[in-house]
Amino acid sequence: MIKAHQFLRDIQRTYAWYAVLGAVVLGLLSVGNPAMAGGGNDQGGNEGEADRGAVRLLGTTPVPVTASNNTAGAMYSFDISWVDQERQLYFLADRSNKVVDVVDARTGKFLKQIAPTGPFAPFAGFKACVPPAGANDCSGPNGVTTAEAPLPWLFVTDAPSRLLCINFMTGQTISEVSTRPGEPTRADELVYDPQDGLILAINNAASPPSGTFIKVNKSTCGLTRLNTIFLDAAHGVDAENGAEQPAWNPDTGKFYLSIPQIGPNVEDGGVVRIPPNGTAVEHTYPVKFCGPAGLTLGPREDVLIGCSTVFDTAGKVWDPAGTATAAPKDVILNVTTGTTTDVLGVGAGDEVWFNRGDGNYYATGSASPLRPLPAATAKGSTPLGVIDAKDRSLIQLVPTYNVPAGTGHPAGTAHSVAVNAANNFVFVPLPANTAFPACLTGCIAVFFRPSKAE
Repeated sequence: MIKAHQFLRDIQRTYAWYAVLGAVVLGLLSVGNPAMAGGGNDQGGNEGEADRGAVRLLGTTPVPVTASNNTAGAMYSFDISWVDQERQLYFLADRSNKVVDVVDARTGKFLKQIAPTGPFAPFAGFKACVPPAGANDCSGPNGVTTAEAPLPWLFVTDAPSRLLCINFMTGQTISEVSTRPGEPTRADELVYDPQDGLILAINNAASPPSGTFIKVNKSTCGLTRLNTIFLDAAHGVDAENGAEQPAWNPDTGKFYLSIPQIGPNVEDGGVVRIPPNGTAVEHTYPVKFCGPAGLTLGPREDVLIGCSTVFDTAGKVWDPAGTATAAPKDVILNVTTGTTTDVLGVGAGDEVWFNRGDGNYYATGSASPLRPLPAATAKGSTPLGVIDAKDRSLIQLVPTYNVPAGTGHPAGTAHSVAVNAANNFVFVPLPANTAFPACLTGCIAVFFRPSKAE
């Protein structure tokens, strides 16, 4: 058996080797070694046992601490991440440091940090609401995504209720728009429709929650607010516990949005369908015993729903002090038929991702039965779930890490994930901890899944 300290030294030596050789060698490895390549039908997929290489830790990318950090000198608070597949860049909404972190998704090398430039206000960072509300309801940055190549536009949501466009090549902030004027809470998750140059940004903490359509001028990145859909009974869905991840389907041209709770019963959630520039929900897909949060479009008109709430075998919200067994799961929904498939064993989390490079979904598990609730007491290993999109089944759980709230900083949970399809690098940001190497100030763990087992 390999001792823990020896294992950590081996990982550190491995990561140092990659850092020294840099992008050129890793690029050559990706090109020359089928096990590190991805994306082609002859390389990826889960057709048989021989194609199911295990996900494992490749290394960690330390996150630099900025002068603006307001969480005890390390990264504890962060939110959504994104991989631009065309440019192979990874972006992370880093609230602790009031920046967007940028990493080379080909190599895992840290590139830079982007903050708003004047005259635009800085990101909110980790900030409490007045009067008090949810821990992150007035914080930012929150959601990140990019425009299609060659446009260098980075879209970032923030508090209070703002969306910014930044040139990620120059770092210059181009424009800003309010998603809900006068609303003090944050704009949260968002999705971009490149065909129509249209963004749907969600105000999850507003009452009622809402989504706002924003038109993007692709030439200048000017942002124009079009209309807001309020997520209440009068507009087609009684969202009683916020609204979460939107997704856009190029096949239908429609937007989809996960709703944790619909109506008075906590077990009743769903996904709603919204037409472009819509002012009301046109269809609801019920999803029970889940608390839908993350949402990502997969193959065959399937979407994976990341469940934010763990229920027990009796159909109640799981109580760690109770006697009923927890029944954690995520759910795959087909938006054509409305049928659902439970994927049992994945812990409750937030962001989820479909990777076309290996045909798998990746689901965070920051709030699972593997650690106590609530999030403020989070500590220790939690699972990143790997789900076979073809078989709709869980094939692996990979350890990540949570950190409880401490002096001067909030709890940090591993609730964000994004994957580079070109090399199957899986990026999971982690709060500052001593369990993972090079993560004392926070880091981005880089996992790797070969297309075929080695």
